[in-house]
Order: sequence, then structure tokens, then C-alpha cells
Amino acid sequence: MRVSAWRCVALLLVCWLGLLGSSAGAAPVVETTKGPVAGLDKETVTEYLGIPYAAPPIGDLRWRPPVEHSAWIQALAATTFGPTCAQITELGPFAGPANDNEDCLYLNVFRPRDPATKPLPVMVWIYGGALVDGESDDYDASKLVNDGHMLVVTLNYRMNLMGYLAHPALDREGHLFANYGQLDQLAALHWVKDNIARFGGDAGNVTIAGQSAGGTSAGFHMVSPLSHGLFHRAIIQSGASYLAVTPLQAAEDKGVAFAVAAGCGSGSDAATADCLRRLPASAVEKLSGTTSAFGPYIVFGVVDGQVLPSGGAGAFASGKFNHVPVMNGSTLDEGNFFIALQEYFSGPPRVAITDDDVARYANKVFSGNAGAGGVAPKYPAGTSAKVLERYARSDFGTPQLRLDAIQTDVMACRIQHANHLLVGKVPLYAYEFRDRTAPSLWPQMPGFSPLAGHTADIQYLFPGWHGSAQGLAHDLSAQQRKLSDAMVAAWSTFAATGNPNRKGNAPWPAYVIDTTAAAYLDEDIPTLSTFSDEAFTSEHNCDFWSDLLLYN
Repeated sequence: MRVSAWRCVALLLVCWLGLLGSSAGAAPVVETTKGPVAGLDKETVTEYLGIPYAAPPIGDLRWRPPVEHSAWIQALAATTFGPTCAQITELGPFAGPANDNEDCLYLNVFRPRDPATKPLPVMVWIYGGALVDGESDDYDASKLVNDGHMLVVTLNYRMNLMGYLAHPALDREGHLFANYGQLDQLAALHWVKDNIARFGGDAGNVTIAGQSAGGTSAGFHMVSPLSHGLFHRAIIQSGASYLAVTPLQAAEDKGVAFAVAAGCGSGSDAATADCLRRLPASAVEKLSGTTSAFGPYIVFGVVDGQVLPSGGAGAFASGKFNHVPVMNGSTLDEGNFFIALQEYFSGPPRVAITDDDVARYANKVFSGNAGAGGVAPKYPAGTSAKVLERYARSDFGTPQLRLDAIQTDVMACRIQHANHLLVGKVPLYAYEFRDRTAPSLWPQMPGFSPLAGHTADIQYLFPGWHGSAQGLAHDLSAQQRKLSDAMVAAWSTFAATGNPNRKGNAPWPAYVIDTTAAAYLDEDIPTLSTFSDEAFTSEHNCDFWSDLLLYN
């Protein structure tokens, strides 16, 4: 009997057993293009966890595009998350456990337990962590699935030097290169296209979404011609790094420096590539950084000409991007996350931010190289002094709030710049998360006020989100649960229709060119409200930053 015939017999047996087991609460078996998977029924959600979407990128497959996974016959027990990708840097709540694992290309499907009468919208969630750390395990999709009547897919992808490395010896092998983590996400999107209908999802209605580096990844998919047609909406939460990318030469220079540091020399031949692939994963991770800082060889998004022909700013300005409805936003106090990170890793004993810290930050960031990969042009002479003058000490209650305003405004104004480039080209909805009472993910630290910091909004979409063991989980208050309900409704409605209101432009206005008109949804308690682009510019000093921020 041929293998295909054996597979048919095995599949019939698996499905029969699955039907018998379903009365006892077992999840239905789903036949994917590679083989059957048996999930896990929770109270209202069915989970299919740890499904391989590509072959393990190990051995000769390290620093190559992902390839198809081999098929299997027996039902895969998809009841536990797949292994987390190799990482060492721990950005507070963003962190899987530090590990050297390369066999990590797995995804998870969450769907309503009760069968739907028609295919449901699909959200593919990409986790954040600066493209150096994170894991899919941390995101409980049950609220989005139950209240939003949708399917959610989460995934792991290669990060840091394993996921983003350019080197002449690798780049000239004739395959797509440098942006391997982005290529992993692309492979997952192809998996969704080929398989999600089998789980009850609509392959013709897929939203890519992510926060921080996940939002940046979504922005890169908008830029990449290879992602065309694989998604139909994009949600970018607190992401702006996709506007600028690392030039190939600068990235390859870093790659060569990494190879030298790793003991593989400065060559660009096949022997050098072989040496790199034979490095112990632990050696690669050690050169990726420390638990509290990036290493000197890290790059974030490389202009390779195929995966990323350009950065988001150039693509959006020219119109050469994947035109889909976009939801784009930030939090009111983005900078506080990065301040908390600095304080967390400074001790114990931990000490409060001082005005000297603010001055050191301004002089370091605005006097030297800045931007993705540390390769952007220098700021004009005197910029740091102008920043410190604009954000005068007397205007802020504490040095922490002063530093928060500087770091927040740089990020917020970049996000606004993306809105200015996109408006009129695609349906666009902008927001700012402003609940300054949001539960803090950080332990109590001297003089630190978390407010509506970077990551504060994630727990309103994914219940109990706190990331790694370093993050603290808290229950939401009654008013915060109301805001959470409104956000989940908007996110899921946008995923279903491309409009968070389903129809019309209330309560969430469409982003418009008129700077005085209502353009942003103010996500706050006790009630939602709106404000204009002009008000956003004033609050975040975007008039000051407009000629200083580096986008390309």
C-alpha cells in the first residue's frame, strides 16, 4: 500500500477517535497540509499549540530562509506551546527564558469552542521585544477570540543575531538574507493562507497586528512586496522603527565584526559561512548582548532589496507599499517603559532618575549617531542643548517625568509622521492609550511613576499580560475592564471590516488631513473621547521635532 493510502487510513482513524473523544471534551482533530493536529478544549476557547510552520532552522539551515516542515501521519498533540526562540536580552516584561534553542518555528491557533456558521476573521499577533527577545506563550488570546468572534494566531520567530544578521559570506549564497526573523513571520503568513480555513478562519480576511517590535514587524510587512496579498489589514501598536532601516553595507560591516569576534575571521567565502553555522548557539547568544543591553552587532531590519526594498517612510511617501486599512497608535507615556528598564537593571539598590541623568541621556542620544542600528546621520550640532532647553527642568514635577516626555515625544512624533504619510492613501485610524492608572508591570521603584507607559495597553487586549517572570500581573478595575471591552471590540471589528466602528466614523473618527478635526481616539477611563492632530502636535512638541527626527 502506498504511503498516501496509509495516510488516508490513519487520518480516518484519527478523526474517528477525535469524534469519540469530543463528547468527553477533547478538541476536534484538524488536518493541516502537513498532517493532523489534536488541540485542547478550554472553557470557551479551543487551542492548537506548538504547530510547526517550518522546519527547524538548525545546522545548515541556520541563517537561511525557513523551509517547509516535513509531513507527519499520526495526530500531533498540539496541547503545549512550542519551544521559545534563542534569546538572552531581557527587556523587563518582554522576555522568554534566556535560552540557546534554535528549533523554535512554531505557531498557535486560538478559536471559539462553539463552531461558527461562517469563516471567522483572523488576527496574526506578532509579539514585541525589540526583535531580540519575547515569546508567543505570554499572550492569552481568549478575550479577543470570545468577545471579538475571531481566530487569533500567535507565533515564534528568530530574533537578535539568529534572526537579523547580514554578512557577505551568507548574503551571496543566492537566497533571501539578513531579515530571517521577518522571513519566519512571512512563512507563518503562508501557513495561515494554506491552513486557517481548516480551523474555521477566513484566509481572505487576515489582520497582522503587533506591539512595539511586533508593530514594527507589521510595518515591515506593509513595506515588503513578498507579503503582498497575505494580509488585509494592519494594526501597529507603539511601533515606529519600521520607518527607518539599516543600510546593507552598514549591516554587513556589523556582521563581519561579529564573525571576527566569534573567531570566524573577516573572510567572505564559503568557509566563513560554514564556520558561522558551526558556532555553538550559546556563542551566538553571548555576542547578542547581555540580559540588560543589546550587543554591538545587533541590527533591526536591513535594506536587502527584496524583503525590505526601503524603510517605511520612503515606501509610504512614494505609495510603494501594501495598501490595506491601518490602525496606528501609541501610549501617552511611551518613555516610561525604557526609564523603568534602566532603573530595574541599575540595582539593587535602585535610585530615582536625576536631572543629571536627563542631561546625560540628551547628550548621548542627540549628539551622536542615532536611529536603527546606530547608523543614521548625526543630529545637527547643538541639538542636545536645544532638547534640554525645550524640556526645561522647571516644567516637570520630577526628572523622571522630564525624561519620559523627551523619550515619549520622539516616539510619538515618529508615529504621527507615519500617519501623515499614510493619510489619504489608505483607510486610517489613529489612537492614543491614555489610562495613566493602568496597572504597573514593574515592581515598585524609588520615585517611579509608570503612568500610561509603553506596553501598558497590552493587558487590556490580552488578559493578565505581564510577559516574563519579571513582569507583574494585576487585575483590571471595573472602569478599566470597560475600556478593555471597548478596545477588544474596536480591534476585532477593525479586523472584520477595516473600520473599528463597523460603519461610519463614531466613536472612532477616521484620520483626516484637516489638523483641527477629530482624528485620534483617546483611550482612557472613565470614557472614550477624541482629539485633533493639532492637539497631538502640541502635547508632544512635534513642531519642535519635525525637522530633527531622522526617518530614512
